[in-house]
Amino acid sequence: MKPNDLDTMETKDRQPGLESRLDPPADHMPRFPGSGRLTGKVAIITGGDSGIGRSTAILFAREGAKVALVYLDETSDAEETRDLVEAEGGQALLLCGDVGKKSFCEDAVARTLQEFGRLDVLVNNAAEQHAQDSFTDISEDQLFRTFRTNIGGYFFMTQAAMPHLSHGASVICTTSVTAYRGQDLLIDYSSTKGAIVSFVRALSSKLASDGIRVNGVAPGPIWTPLIPASFPPEKLDSFGDSAPLGRRGQPNEVAPSMLFLACEDSSYMTGQVLHPNGGDLIGG
Repeated sequence: MKPNDLDTMETKDRQPGLESRLDPPADHMPRFPGSGRLTGKVAIITGGDSGIGRSTAILFAREGAKVALVYLDETSDAEETRDLVEAEGGQALLLCGDVGKKSFCEDAVARTLQEFGRLDVLVNNAAEQHAQDSFTDISEDQLFRTFRTNIGGYFFMTQAAMPHLSHGASVICTTSVTAYRGQDLLIDYSSTKGAIVSFVRALSSKLASDGIRVNGVAPGPIWTPLIPASFPPEKLDSFGDSAPLGRRGQPNEVAPSMLFLACEDSSYMTGQVLHPNGGDLIGG
């Protein structure tokens, strides 16, 4: 199957989903003019073709960064994100592959360095989730696949990036509100997101003496292609209604947290997690 053929497939049951088929469309555009906070910087964003990754790429470009967009196989979505980045005056490199494979992560970093000559920010964001009504229906294959992508990919990308990050660099990891309060339909996914919180805390301690900051963002119910790819249509209309703010969030409401952690505004923060979750009060 050719990558572009994926656009003809139904969204449901295809991970991580297609932005081009999201109905209603998500809101990705930044709300305010840029102020040069990432001028001259280069960022890798995994899962950069759609959802939170797309909004982050557009915002980073508006703030002056060049971006490498890592995506699984959603070529048309990635090309649209590249167009949006270029409309902001930025440059984007598209990198198609599976972050669950260490060799691909090493290649992605090498190609970014070849194209842009440096690396300053790594946004580990790619993820998949597979809802199961019964805990016993989580297969061995699903369990290992989810962990390989969601936490293995973070390990592999960060390991590949590490030799090229210097003092002042930033690693940002997307975790989830489910890491703190769980989700009974997404037990394996929630477990990976809890592992990411521990990854952020442990790695931040390890890299603090090198001046490399490691932080996380734990979104709540954000409208991305992952949602209709995971849940049946009857659950979608009420998605996000239980948040204290009474609605689902949009990707462009998460991207500013990514920007804050990527730039010098957060220069005295490491090992922390930000919570754009609609008001859900959770620990730490």
